[in-house]
Amino acid sequence: MPLPAPARRALHLLPLLAVIALLATPPLGGDGSATAADAACGVLVLWALLRVLRSGERPLSRRAAIVMGLPVTGICVAAMGAADPSTAIAGLGRYLQIFVLVPLAVLLLLRDRDDFRVAAGAVVALALFEGAVGVEQYLTATGASYMGEDIRAVGTFGASDIMGMSTVVSCGLLCSIGLALDPAPGASRTRRRAALGCAALLLLPLAVSFSRGAWIATAVAACTVLLLSGVRRALVVLAALTAASVVLVGASGSGSRMLQERLSSITQVESAPDQSVTDRYTMWAAAEQMWRRSPLSGVGLKGFPDHRDANSSLALSSGSDTAGAGAAFKRQPLLSPHNMYLLVLSEQGLIGVVTLAGGWAALLVAGVRRLHRARRRGAPLDCALVAAGLLTWLLVDFFYGDIGGPSTALTALVIGLAAWWALAARGAATT
Repeated sequence: MPLPAPARRALHLLPLLAVIALLATPPLGGDGSATAADAACGVLVLWALLRVLRSGERPLSRRAAIVMGLPVTGICVAAMGAADPSTAIAGLGRYLQIFVLVPLAVLLLLRDRDDFRVAAGAVVALALFEGAVGVEQYLTATGASYMGEDIRAVGTFGASDIMGMSTVVSCGLLCSIGLALDPAPGASRTRRRAALGCAALLLLPLAVSFSRGAWIATAVAACTVLLLSGVRRALVVLAALTAASVVLVGASGSGSRMLQERLSSITQVESAPDQSVTDRYTMWAAAEQMWRRSPLSGVGLKGFPDHRDANSSLALSSGSDTAGAGAAFKRQPLLSPHNMYLLVLSEQGLIGVVTLAGGWAALLVAGVRRLHRARRRGAPLDCALVAAGLLTWLLVDFFYGDIGGPSTALTALVIGLAAWWALAARGAATT
C-alpha cells in the first residue's frame, strides 16, 4: 500500500528535519566540540548526493553552480596559507560544511514550495521550543548570568553559546512573519493566522535574550519583509508591533528596567561603551591590522587567535565571563572578532571576502528579482518573503557575530533556504 503524500514528504525531508531538531541538543563532547546537528548535516549531504545520483539529472544550473561554488576558491586559498596544517584542515571542513555543502544539499533536496514550507515550519517549531525554555529561564532566574542575575534566556544552548537561542528565535520569528504576510489572493488564512500567532509568541523570548545584535538584525530583516510584502501593510504592521513592544516591555516586571537599559546601550556604543563593546572594537581593529599585513589571502584559516595579541591594544580584556544556566563560572577566551566580514577579511583576505560575501549578495539580488517576478504573476510570496528575511537577518547579524557554537548549523540551513528560492529551477519555485 503506497504511503500518503504527507508521509512521503516527511520521509523525503527527514534528514533536513533531523538537522533542525538536533540543533536543540548539546555538544557531543563538551563546549566547542561537534554536535549531533553536525553529524546530521553529514547525513543530509550524503542523502542529497544519493538523490542526485539516482535521478541521473543535471542537478544545478550554470548560475547556481557558480554562485554556490564561488566560496570554495577563497576557502581553499586561505587553508593553504594557514601556519598549522591540522588547524587548516579542520577550518576547511567547517567552512565547506557551513557555506557550501549543507546549503547545496538543501538546494538539491527541496522539490517545491511545500517542501520549503515544511522546513520553515520546522524552524518555527524549534524556535517555539527554545523560546519556551528561555522564557522559563527568565521567569525562574535559571538562565545565564546577566548583570549579576541568572535571567538571560539561552534555551538549551547554555551559557557558553548565549547567541544560540536568540539566533533560533530570530529565524523562527522571521519564518512566521514571512508565512503570515503572503499577499497572494489564494494564501491560506488559517496558515497565516497561525504564523502570526507564532510570531507574537516569539517576541518575548527574543526580548529576554538581551542580545542587541539579534534585536537589530531582526528589526532590519522584519522591516525588509514587511516592505517587500507591501508598503501600506508594512506601515500598519509596524504601528501594531510598536504598540506591542511598548506593552511587552511594560509587562516584563522587574526586567523592564534591564530591557530599557539594554536598548539604550545600543545608542551608547560610541559615547559610553561597556567592556564587551570595547573588546569588540579592539578585535575589529586587530582583524583590520591582520588584513593590512596580508591583504590578498589573509593570515590563513583559523589564524585569528594566533595573531590576535600581536595586533591588539591593551584595551582588550582576557576574555568574557559566562555563568548560569546550569554551568559554573567560566572565562571564555576571545577567539574571533565577532564580525563575520572582518573574520573572513583577516583570515582569507580580499579573495575570501569577494567570493564569500559576493555569493551572499548574489543570492539576495537573485531572490529579490524572483520575488518581483512572482508578484507580477500573482504567485504565492510566502517562500520569497521567508528567504529574503532570513538572508537579510544573516547578513546584518554578521556585522555583530560570526560562525561558532552549536547553532552554527542553522546558518547553513538559512543559506540553503535562500539559495533554493534564488537559484532553484523555475518550475520548482513556482509550483
